[in-house]
Amino acid sequence: MAHRRQLLALGAVAPLATSAPTTKALAQSAWRPEKSITLIVAFTAGGGTDIAARLIARFMERDLGQSVVVLNRPGAAGEIGFAELARSRPDGYTIGFINTPPIVTIPIERRSSFAFSDFAMIANIVDDPDGLWVMPNSPYRSVADLIEDARRRPETIGYGTTGVGSDDHLAMLALERAAGVKFVHVPYPGAVQIKIDLASGLLPLACTNLGDCINDWRQGTLRPLAQMGATRWERAAELPTLRELGYDVVMGSMRGMAAPARVPRAALERLALSVQRTVENREFQEQANQQNLPLRFLGPEAFASELTAMDAEYRELWSRHPWRD
Repeated sequence: MAHRRQLLALGAVAPLATSAPTTKALAQSAWRPEKSITLIVAFTAGGGTDIAARLIARFMERDLGQSVVVLNRPGAAGEIGFAELARSRPDGYTIGFINTPPIVTIPIERRSSFAFSDFAMIANIVDDPDGLWVMPNSPYRSVADLIEDARRRPETIGYGTTGVGSDDHLAMLALERAAGVKFVHVPYPGAVQIKIDLASGLLPLACTNLGDCINDWRQGTLRPLAQMGATRWERAAELPTLRELGYDVVMGSMRGMAAPARVPRAALERLALSVQRTVENREFQEQANQQNLPLRFLGPEAFASELTAMDAEYRELWSRHPWRD
């Protein structure tokens, strides 16, 4: 599979290659929305996911000729919003912004009110690699320094992430396995609080997406040790990947759109075309760049294929290495 992701237990996930544009069928869709569309966002207003969703919604409105109304349904690491999307009428008028890995890992970790099969994928938009972050005055000048100290003092170095089972958490578990070390996980509800506790000295280390912290880096308030893309993100070209440093760990968060399963194919194709046109729009690209959004468009088939493989692989990983803490 072109975008197959190798599991964390094996040390990596596959390259973040850009997909070719979606099929010609998208351009031929006859479906036209006749009323406003609701876009469910499973996270709080004002957060990174919400800001990105609202930007995309504004451009989709121009293309679709109807308003796209963002409805925030935060809680339970995304489960509340994802469940509401799964229960919605599959008519094309309710869609949702989804994130990996929670869209596939929540039903694996616990009894949840939705299943991955409850969704039809519209398109992926963003693929934001993770990064390792410290304060500018941290004694860890490199990943080598960090790993050496972790070997010398096992289970004493705390690291902050955006929650149990998040891409950040799973990335650090993969690094532990690859390097033969053990850290101490400190979960947070979001990247903002992580940065506050880093600055106060309560945390020595954080793992969050590059997009969350790149402005802090440029302003000199945070310092990265490495990024976790398969290759270097062009906006952080001077920062090495973990893979380059000898740790075959690749992880990030994909963010895209989905509809309830059984949505009419014509509606799905028209919505995917609108997302594609948005991602290809130069004005949108400039604004996405200002928001530090690493764009990676995948059409319905490619997006569904990648997430289906991810779902199967995380289930296999959970059976051997459940990530409960």
